[in-house]
Amino acid sequence: MELASKLRELLGNEIVADDPETVAAHSGDKWFAAHEPDAVVFARSTGDVSKLLEFASREKIPVTARGGGFGYVGGCVPARAGIALSLVQMNRIKEISFSDAVAIVEPGVFTADLKSAVRAQKLFYPPDPASMKDCTIGGNVATNAGGPRCLKYGVTRNYVIGLEVVLANGEVLRTGGRVHKNKTGFDLIGLFVGSEGMLGVVTEITLRLLPLPPARATLSAAFATAAKAAEAVQAIFAAGFLPCSLEIADHFTLEAARRDLGKMLVPEGNAHLLVDLDGQEESVRVESAAIRKLLEKKKPNSLETAIGEADCEQLWALRRQFSNSLRATGLTKLNEDVVVPRGHLVDLIEFAETLQTKYEFPIACFGHAGDGNIHVNIMADRYNRDAPVREKVEHALDDLFAQVLAWGGVITGEHGIGLAKKRWWSKATSDVARELHRRLKQALDPNGILNPGKFVD
Repeated sequence: MELASKLRELLGNEIVADDPETVAAHSGDKWFAAHEPDAVVFARSTGDVSKLLEFASREKIPVTARGGGFGYVGGCVPARAGIALSLVQMNRIKEISFSDAVAIVEPGVFTADLKSAVRAQKLFYPPDPASMKDCTIGGNVATNAGGPRCLKYGVTRNYVIGLEVVLANGEVLRTGGRVHKNKTGFDLIGLFVGSEGMLGVVTEITLRLLPLPPARATLSAAFATAAKAAEAVQAIFAAGFLPCSLEIADHFTLEAARRDLGKMLVPEGNAHLLVDLDGQEESVRVESAAIRKLLEKKKPNSLETAIGEADCEQLWALRRQFSNSLRATGLTKLNEDVVVPRGHLVDLIEFAETLQTKYEFPIACFGHAGDGNIHVNIMADRYNRDAPVREKVEHALDDLFAQVLAWGGVITGEHGIGLAKKRWWSKATSDVARELHRRLKQALDPNGILNPGKFVD
C-alpha cells in the first residue's frame, strides 16, 4: 500500500493500481509460475517510464516490464515482487513510411496489428510468431521472437534498426535510427534485443520494412514417416530453393488434430510438411510446380498446392491449430523450443520417441523444420496437481536438453530463458559467457532492479 501511494504521488492516480484483481492479472504469463507484484504501473509515455525507473533505482525497488503477457517461460513474472510495469497502453503506431521503408511504433502495439497496418501500405513486416494476435512488438523485442517465416526472412533482431530505451537509472538512450545501414559504434540495438527486460525498458522501436511480395503459394504434403518428411526438406534445399517457411509435424500432433478437428481435415500419414513460397506471380508459380515435382518423387501419402493468400491460409489453418488441438487432449502441454543443427532433425524426432518410452509421457514435435527449431511438447497428465509428475518432467527435460546441447544445438530458439529454463542456463553457456552477461548487467543495472530473479542472477 505504501509503495502504491508513493507511485501515485510520483505518476498520478490513474496509472497506478494495487487492487487484488489487477495485481493477480500481472503476476505471470503463459507459463506456470506466478508471483504477485506490490503494484502495477500502466505507463503512457517515455516520461512515465523514466520517472518510474529513476525512483525505483534510487529506492532499489524491482521493476518487471511486460507487454501482452503471452510468453512461454515466465519471463515477465515479477519474481521479486516490486512493480509490474505494463507497456500495453503505449500502443501507438507513430509512423509508417513507404519511402523510407520503416515503421516507428511503441512497445504495446500488437504484432498482428502492425503487420496488417504495413500490409495496407504494400509493405511487409516478416516476423510472425504464432501468438501474433496477442503478443506485442515490445515483447517480441525482449525475446527476439521468430516464427515460421524466419527461415527466409530472419527474426525480430533483423528488423530493429532503432530503439529508444530507458535505462535503469531513468536515462533515455536513443540508438540507431531510420536508416537501413549503420555502423556508428557498438551494436547497442543487438544488446537490448533479446535481453528479456534485464538491461533496459524499450519505449520506442524503429523497424525496417520490406516490399510486400505480390504472390504466395503453399504446398501441403503428408508422409508415412518423419524421416521421409525430413528427406523432403533436405531435397528442397539441395535443389537450391529457399522457401519462406518449412514446417513439420509428427504423428502425435497429427493424431491430436484428427481428434480435435476431424479426420477429413488432417492428411493421412505420420508426418506433415508445409512449404510456403512468396515473390512475384510467375516465379512463385514456377517454383511451386518444381517443388511439387520434387515432393512427388518422395512418394507422399497426399500432396496439395494452394496459390493465393486465401487458399494458402486455408492450408495454414491446420498448422495454426496444432497447439489448440494438443491442449484439447486435456494434458498439460509443456512447449520446449529447442534448436538443433538441421542435419539432426530426424535424430531429434526419434530421440523424442525414446523419451516418450522412457518416461511414459506422450511427446508431440512440430515446428520450423527449415532452421531446426522444433517445438518438443511434453504432454503431462496431472502436471499441476502431482509433484512426482513434475519431477519426472524435469528429468525428461534434463535428458532432452543434454542431447540437444551434445548435438551442438541450443535450449531456446524463440521463447527465451525466463524462469522456465533458468535451471539449465549454466549447462547451456560457458563460464566466460555467464561472467560477461553478469558484467553487462552490473554496468547497465548496478542495483539489479530490472526483472530480477531471472537467469543472470
